[in-house]
Amino acid sequence: MAQIHVTFPDGAVRQYDAGITIEDIAGSISSSLKKKAVAGKKDGKVVDLYTELTDDAAIEIVTLDSADGLEVYRHSTAHLLAQAVKRIYGAEVKFGIGPVIEDGFYYDMDIPVSLSPEDLGKIEAEMEKIVKEDLPIRRKVVSREEATTIFQELNDHLKLELIRDLPEDAIITLYEQGEFFDLCRGPHLPSTGFIKAFKLMSVAGAYWRGKAENQVLQRVYGTAWPKKADMDEYLHFIEEAKKRDHRKLGKELGLFMFSEEAPGMPFYLPKGFTVRNELEQFSRRLQQLAQYTEVRSPFLMNERLWKESGHWDHYKENMYFSEVDNATYALKPMNCPGHMLIYKNEMHSYRDLPIRYSEFGQVHRHEYSGALNGMLRVRTFCQDDAHVFVRPDQIASEIKGMITLIDSIYKVFGFEYSVALSTRPEDSMGSDELWEAAESSLKTVLDELGMAYEIKDGDGAFYGPKIDFQITDALKRRHQCGTIQLDFQMPEKFDLTYVGQDNEKHRPVVLHRAMYGSMERFIGILIEHYAGAFPIWLTPIQARIMNISEVHMPYAEQVREKLQQAGIRVELDGRNEKIGYKIREAQVEKIPYMLVIGEKEVADGTLSVRKRGVGDEGAMTVDAFVEKIRAEINEMK
Repeated sequence: MAQIHVTFPDGAVRQYDAGITIEDIAGSISSSLKKKAVAGKKDGKVVDLYTELTDDAAIEIVTLDSADGLEVYRHSTAHLLAQAVKRIYGAEVKFGIGPVIEDGFYYDMDIPVSLSPEDLGKIEAEMEKIVKEDLPIRRKVVSREEATTIFQELNDHLKLELIRDLPEDAIITLYEQGEFFDLCRGPHLPSTGFIKAFKLMSVAGAYWRGKAENQVLQRVYGTAWPKKADMDEYLHFIEEAKKRDHRKLGKELGLFMFSEEAPGMPFYLPKGFTVRNELEQFSRRLQQLAQYTEVRSPFLMNERLWKESGHWDHYKENMYFSEVDNATYALKPMNCPGHMLIYKNEMHSYRDLPIRYSEFGQVHRHEYSGALNGMLRVRTFCQDDAHVFVRPDQIASEIKGMITLIDSIYKVFGFEYSVALSTRPEDSMGSDELWEAAESSLKTVLDELGMAYEIKDGDGAFYGPKIDFQITDALKRRHQCGTIQLDFQMPEKFDLTYVGQDNEKHRPVVLHRAMYGSMERFIGILIEHYAGAFPIWLTPIQARIMNISEVHMPYAEQVREKLQQAGIRVELDGRNEKIGYKIREAQVEKIPYMLVIGEKEVADGTLSVRKRGVGDEGAMTVDAFVEKIRAEINEMK
């Protein structure tokens, strides 16, 4: 029999009989590997476990503890869902696509009944039966004509459209499990019995192939995990995320609101604006110490500015426009062009650089209504922007200073973060030489600092590469916030110069920098990170005074006045309600300190102090409490 050579990931080469399967190769390595194998990789491409090898190949065994294995697992669970739906609702059901998504899968289907959340349990029960049947899942190659005939007989217009749009040279495959089959390129698990833990999560409407002019299908979402314990942990995470949803908490805590009069544009309520103001003041203090100068640029500027900056060509579809004096103006989607004009307003010497402009700048960007998501995705937001103009020899030291600044802010919130270097995108402007120099500069800085980072090819801004910072919240979710972008293009486009030591004009380099990123998005992240219970320095109301009866009001008002004079954000709840009710309400509102005043407190000149998450801390004098809470505020606890 003919022999083939198989190369493994460690470089080892073994000889096998031609026709051996991936599964048998796994068994030749160890019985435990054969048991864990769910698929294979042949020359870098994931294939079914029973794939036969007839030629020399590089082979890798795929198990469920890998990303490839998990994708195969979830893809097969999507087919399990489709088979169960077909069994319950009959031949009239037509299936669209059923891809793998983060943490699960979905399947779009044309089904004669309107599915409700209550139907999902019935479908899950049928899926469990199919798992127990342990049906083999097998790949079948068919011609275009065969595939067309099969789905014409089923009157399946969705699959016929998919077949029609396949490339002429496409290999068309069906996957079969028991009585069920579907058009699919695979690969899949060897059998339905491999599937251990899954749950159907929700039902939604979806346009066929994402186009609004197409038929609306029903989309069933599900999640699937190799172990039940993993799924239980994920479901707990989902429940916790629902409790922490910033849209829910933002409404309950009176932080912000939205209105149909301004879709995607948040209204800050008094408490929410307090949070935002504290965040801005904290950042301002740090930036002042780092020698930044705050500026403010107009919201509305002439279209010629945006053409000059390059935003017109790269960003026009995301901008809002208005006619003023027979000329077209645009609401700014970014702050950078305004800062270029501010720099250009004066002559600069090499001794002046670096020049650091910062701005809490409101910007407007059009987002489709379906993409809007509370404070996390809006149409107008405030960027904590900065543009720093440097000489080429100052690039490295300035970027290091920016990283130090970003690090100091994230540490206050307890955020860990990861770093990515994003390189030249397809729609970039500028020469290869400038891009190579810019990318090299950023890489050198990260290497010198010994920072771990990943490279995101093609993810840079159109004017330059960037360093992106992703914070990790309390639920271990990652959020893109801070960024440092190196830009040789804007100085060229705006003809920015400084007079060098040689008395000649030179071109500065611009560093774009944000730390929070979008203030709105950062506030949304913080609400979910803290589950609405902000640290005391940030919380809108730091203490609430509660009198037990009307006769205690004069003393309660004196205490409020003293706390306000000490700079503490305090409220007095003087309602004629039971003290237990007042305390419970303050706990729901996540007030850090509850100060109870009754007859004894009035007589002794004290406060009965209760702390959020701790409980009764006993009696304190007003001065002692002021000292305690001021210390916590100053320490940013």
